Parts: sequence; C-alpha cells; structure tokens
Amino acid sequence: MSAFEFIFSLFGLMLGLALAEGLGGLARALNASHKVQIGWPTALLGLFVTCDVVTFWMYGWAVREMVTVTWPLMFGGFVVTAVLFVAASLIFPNEPEEWADLDGHFEKHRRKVLGGLLFSNIALLGFTVSLVGLSPLISLKTLVTTWSFFPVCLLAIASNDRRVVIGCMAWLIALYPISALWP
Repeated sequence: MSAFEFIFSLFGLMLGLALAEGLGGLARALNASHKVQIGWPTALLGLFVTCDVVTFWMYGWAVREMVTVTWPLMFGGFVVTAVLFVAASLIFPNEPEEWADLDGHFEKHRRKVLGGLLFSNIALLGFTVSLVGLSPLISLKTLVTTWSFFPVCLLAIASNDRRVVIGCMAWLIALYPISALWP
C-alpha cells in the first residue's frame, strides 16, 4: 500500500460520507416535498458543498506523489474532512417536515456551512502552498478560480441580504466549471 493509498483510505472515506450526508438530506427533503418547499438558497448551498467536496477529492489525487504519511497530515486532513462532513450535514434538516420552507433552515445554518467550507479551503490552500510554494498560484486563472473564492465566501457569510448571498453562491458554483474549462 502506498502512502497515498493509506492516507486516502481515511480522507476518501470522510469525503464520501460528506457526499452521502448531503445526498441523504436532499433525499429526505425531496421525500417531504409535498409538505416543505426547497428554495433556491438551499439548492445552491447543496450544489456548492457538493462541488467543493468533489474538488477536495481531485486535489487529493493531484498531490498524491507529494504526500508522506505524518501524524500532522493525518490529523489535519481528518479535521478538514470532518468539517466538510459537518457542513454537508447542515444543508438540509434532519426532519424536513418540521419546516414550512427550507429557507428558514438555510438562514439558520448557512453561516456555519459556508464558514466550514471557508476554513477547509484555507487549510487546503495552506497545504498546497507548503507543497508547491506560492509562485504556481499566481496567474490570472488562479486569481479568478482560487483567490476570488475567499472574499466572495466571506461576503456570503457576512451579508444579511439574501440576494447578495445567492449571487455569491452562484459565483462560487461557477468557479468549478470555469476552472475546468480554463486551459
């Protein structure tokens, strides 16, 4: 078993559980859709978290040749993936029928979810810089696709205007296809 396989046995499990938790919440909400309305904010938050978790999986693959098994890496990776799991678990309520509309649940938990993603991405950026340095992360593409994430996510956390939050989440979601299509 390689170092990457060992490390990713834990991280892949945690990331998979985060995806399953988000999808399970979506399934519960859809099962209750005759009683509760799933609004745009909740749908966008679920899509954003899903894209971000998948991106962590992709980053794991990208750095597979550079990682070595150390306790700080294992524990730090566990903390980051645990935060992603908790964030995914807060997107949808456990009992959707208890909410007339999921926008109320969104308002109650969005800052925690977005804060968890912000924390995880800061940790990922710090880890990436420790592996490759800062110079590969300075280009127009990374300015748009990586560096814009942080102020936009902070704005989504800080804003009390739902239109601003939705706009921020739309931009954050758009970063994933932009990153994939930008050569």
